[in-house]
Amino acid sequence: MAVPKRRVSKTRSAKRRTHYKVSLAMPVKDKDGSWKMPHRINKTTGEY
Repeated sequence: MAVPKRRVSKTRSAKRRTHYKVSLAMPVKDKDGSWKMPHRINKTTGEY
């Protein structure tokens, strides 16, 4: 089984994690022309 030779420092692991960023959800235009957030139900038409 593979075992690390040395302990990975906090700085090194933090540098590796800097690329995982959450982006803001952008509203999308629905079929009826209204704007809604993605993966939400449209209140006027009731479609997903």
